[in-house]
Amino acid sequence: MTHLRSKRLSKARPRPGLGRALAAVTVLVASLGLGALTPADAAVPASVSGAHRTWSDKAHGFASLDGGTSGGAGGKVVTVTDQASLEKYAVAEEPYIIRVAGTIKAEPFGANVVVASNKTIIGVGTKGELVQGEFHLNPGTHNVIIRNLTIRDSAVEGNWDCKDTDFDGIQMDSVHHVWIDHNRFSRICDGQLDIRKDSEYVTVSYNQFTENNKTFGIGWTTNVRTQITIDHNWFRDTKQRNPSADNCAYAHLYNNYLSAQLADGDPVWTYGNWSRGRTRMVIENSYYDGVQHPYQADTTAELVQRGSILRNTTGRQDAWGTAFDPKDFYAYRLDPAAAVPALVTRLSGPQKQLGTNTVLNVPAEYPTVQAAVDAVPEGNDGTVTIRIAPGTYREKVLIPATKPRIVLQGTGRDRSDTVIVFDTPAAYGGSNGSATVRILANDVTARHLTFSNDFDEAAHELNGEQALAMKTTGDRIVFEDTAFLGNQDTLMTDSPKLDVISRVYVRDSYIEGDVDFIYGRATTVIERSVIKALSRDSATNNGYITAASTWKDNPYGFLITKSKVVSDAPADTFHLGRPWHPGGEPNAVAQVLFRDTRLPAAVKSSPWTDMSGFSWKDARFAEYRTYGPGATVTADRPQLPAADADSYTVTKYLAGTDGWAPHVGRR
Repeated sequence: MTHLRSKRLSKARPRPGLGRALAAVTVLVASLGLGALTPADAAVPASVSGAHRTWSDKAHGFASLDGGTSGGAGGKVVTVTDQASLEKYAVAEEPYIIRVAGTIKAEPFGANVVVASNKTIIGVGTKGELVQGEFHLNPGTHNVIIRNLTIRDSAVEGNWDCKDTDFDGIQMDSVHHVWIDHNRFSRICDGQLDIRKDSEYVTVSYNQFTENNKTFGIGWTTNVRTQITIDHNWFRDTKQRNPSADNCAYAHLYNNYLSAQLADGDPVWTYGNWSRGRTRMVIENSYYDGVQHPYQADTTAELVQRGSILRNTTGRQDAWGTAFDPKDFYAYRLDPAAAVPALVTRLSGPQKQLGTNTVLNVPAEYPTVQAAVDAVPEGNDGTVTIRIAPGTYREKVLIPATKPRIVLQGTGRDRSDTVIVFDTPAAYGGSNGSATVRILANDVTARHLTFSNDFDEAAHELNGEQALAMKTTGDRIVFEDTAFLGNQDTLMTDSPKLDVISRVYVRDSYIEGDVDFIYGRATTVIERSVIKALSRDSATNNGYITAASTWKDNPYGFLITKSKVVSDAPADTFHLGRPWHPGGEPNAVAQVLFRDTRLPAAVKSSPWTDMSGFSWKDARFAEYRTYGPGATVTADRPQLPAADADSYTVTKYLAGTDGWAPHVGRR
């Protein structure tokens, strides 16, 4: 910040090496026993055996081989609500993650939505639908994910076979690397899913196929090239092709559920799985209930079945040949066949948690953190999690106000594994130009990360030495298990203007600096954290922890609670804070409370001080039950009365008018 100071402070000592500083942070916090240093479990492939589900954003089975299937990863995220927008982005040359929000009714009836390569099309929660239309993948299309959608109602009344129209739900010819996942197909005129003409590296998982005749066909070629994984799908009220696999090189079917087969008395063309032509098919741990011809094979084909359960079935149960071993191609885990009906009915089809949290991976999909932020749509209406792999990212990051609901999440074992760092001082553009990371948007969360400004003060002769690691102006900002490294002005929590209240919650984190290194006008709670006051090698004044500029009508500025202040500075040389009046603004009246927090001997016995001609006594400074060698009580240390303690809690600071409570439910 650009303070109005009565005099320049003595120059701080040189910034230590980043690696040594991070190591010191880890050791320090571990020794103090404050907060978790390791991140929460990262997203892992779904396991249907568990009661709770974290759906993977990575394709499995054959779609994961030979480079894998990532869809629109690396492209921009867009949300569509109409046919024109869906068609525009689906056919574009560049990659896109396309979120379908609500029902899109295709016109004319049976219209094709052509899908080009490098696309993810995903429904938002359970509401995304394509009605009376078809997704069509032309020859050569590759790397496509279609997920979490309902595709329905292209059937023509009284025209069961639809030979004169060929309206499918999804049709693809001569494509490769496609993942069809968690969709619901219902009342489609011809095939609900047609995978044709030497398509390769396909996975079809967790879909519901309902109310149809020719449900799911694979083949339409004499070549034997298709590799396909079909798992955890529910075929209900369907007649044939569940699926029909013609001349597949490898067809692996496991944990599928076939039930309530349409019974029209047809002795041949009502069936479950069919291995046709020269297909090699493996069926494992599936469940067939009331199915005619549950699985069958041509004499030229091979079919291996193991572990499935048949209930009230009739007709063919063919099994001959050796087919292949799926474990020679990829790892997978089978669920018990007896568990399949309950699991698949509950977990197949669109899921309310899918599509609502888009995951972008740095650097696997986006080369920089800023590139991932740039991919988030303006006016973002769904959570976007940017997962950042361990490493040091030397870049500046800006999250603009138009891109809310972003989560920055380090994926390392420790927050020090993932560092965003730059080295700009405030002399080059003030606090905005200095900050390594700026968060202008609302509802942003950062976890398991280190933010640093490693500007070397000693090596430069500048008028301003402020060098921010982080600046926020948005509302409802959360930092969990994060570290902020810097010297002067390390962490600025602000708001768009003086009389606008923004709220920031910092928990289980580490903040270091020397001069005004926690400052701004946002209502800020720092809980269960370590604050390190760095020595500037002065025998009298080594700096100031806080410099609040709270709006006078806001009763809540900074609350530092259940935390520890540590310091390598000499005893009686550090201030708890001073009142910052930006530009001499009289209506900025600092409010700071240190509560239930340990203070080191470095804290002055008179820890509050004036700033730029404004008396600290006119500010709202207080302590409540501070302890430790620096917590002596003097006439210059206002104490919050016990009777007022219930009015200055974490809940009171953060609730605002909307009841925001990010601390609730955390240990």
